[in-house]
Amino acid sequence: MKIAVYPGSFDPATNGHIDIIKRSGALFDRVIVAVLSNPSKNPIFSVEERVDILKRTCGDIKNVEIDSFSGLLIDYCKSKNANVIVKGLRAVSDFEYELQMAHMNKKLNQEIETVFIMTSSRYSYLSSSLVKEVAGFGGCIRGLVPEIIEKEIYERLK
Repeated sequence: MKIAVYPGSFDPATNGHIDIIKRSGALFDRVIVAVLSNPSKNPIFSVEERVDILKRTCGDIKNVEIDSFSGLLIDYCKSKNANVIVKGLRAVSDFEYELQMAHMNKKLNQEIETVFIMTSSRYSYLSSSLVKEVAGFGGCIRGLVPEIIEKEIYERLK
């Protein structure tokens, strides 16, 4: 069984993230979307809220599970018997950092592979940071994030 972990802060989850989750679900037997607890990023949503948002957004995908973790990703993968890490790539600039992380993870555990999935072109410019910046200035984020969290993002960034 191929179990994949798709890690990220997902603060907020974007439609680009959802696209990668859905496409990963079609590739692997089981996909665990793992919300990283990283308070140094000044999140607008708590870990629990991000998990809930992803559950509400991806709940219809039968082989996708939503969870959270802290610490080393490779340790989390081992605890879940995962043998694949999924990383979404938007641009070449993402690749350099993600390649470095993939090599480090491989050094830490030879049995876990990293798979890169290119984002759909309609989301290639999209990031959680950009969504927060645009929303913080009152710009339109419709179509960039799940509809269920649009209003709440604006409220949190007032």
